[in-house]
Amino acid sequence: MGDLSNIAKKNILKENQILIQVLGICSTLAVTNNLRNTLIMGVGVTLVTALSSMTVSLIKDYIPRTIRMMVETLIIAFYVIIVDIILRAYLPEVSKALGPYVGLIITNCIIMGRAEAFAQANKPILSFWDGFTAGLGYTLVLLIVAFIRELLGFGTVFDIRIMPSSFTPWTIMVMAPSAFFVVAILIWIVKSKVIKGSEKK
Repeated sequence: MGDLSNIAKKNILKENQILIQVLGICSTLAVTNNLRNTLIMGVGVTLVTALSSMTVSLIKDYIPRTIRMMVETLIIAFYVIIVDIILRAYLPEVSKALGPYVGLIITNCIIMGRAEAFAQANKPILSFWDGFTAGLGYTLVLLIVAFIRELLGFGTVFDIRIMPSSFTPWTIMVMAPSAFFVVAILIWIVKSKVIKGSEKK
């Protein structure tokens, strides 16, 4: 349990994929103006990361080193295709709204990073947990960004009107550049706390 707890704390807080390692920024900018779409994208990335890490760990001893990254990409693509099929079948509106970004999960460096950095050297269950918590940390940051952007850009939260009718939406919050500002502020806040924490030690 200690290992599981340490992995979760590291991936969600101490070494968050977006705030600390600054990975997966493209999807952060692309899909975070709507909480519903962001949540579904986050769940998709989390499942793909967890399952692909577990699969890589299961077969790592049978993969020649010279082609391991190609095999990892193939494994990731397999799970992304499954996620895309499920979205098209059961959530067609969300699938249409996300457009090509679901397919681009394949290129998300968080997934390949966990496969290379952790799954290649650890057992399947730990690798699954590492991928799951890395995806969870990624999703939490996306949801924070999406909450701010949707609230200020549309006056809604999960498409439910929150702001009063007199509220004037901030048009910039609907556009991708606003995600840069929000993510930058979050990184600044987190990095400042990390630096202060290390100075106290």
